[in-house]
Amino acid sequence: MKLPAISGYDAIKTLRKAGFVVTRQKGSHVRLKKIKEETVIKITIPLHKTLKKGTLERIIKDAGLTVDEFLQLL
Repeated sequence: MKLPAISGYDAIKTLRKAGFVVTRQKGSHVRLKKIKEETVIKITIPLHKTLKKGTLERIIKDAGLTVDEFLQLL
């Protein structure tokens, strides 16, 4: 499936539905984390109006989600 053009805020809302928690913000970047089994997944999301396709794909991959899973949560 094709990824929609979404903002950093929308990406954060979607990842929060997947169990991520906002831990901190520094400038225009928000840090999220999720404890999964014995590992901690940390992701940094830029608060841009529109995330670039490659940036969004990397965020989804680092979150341990597939594109379809991400789109269902969106």
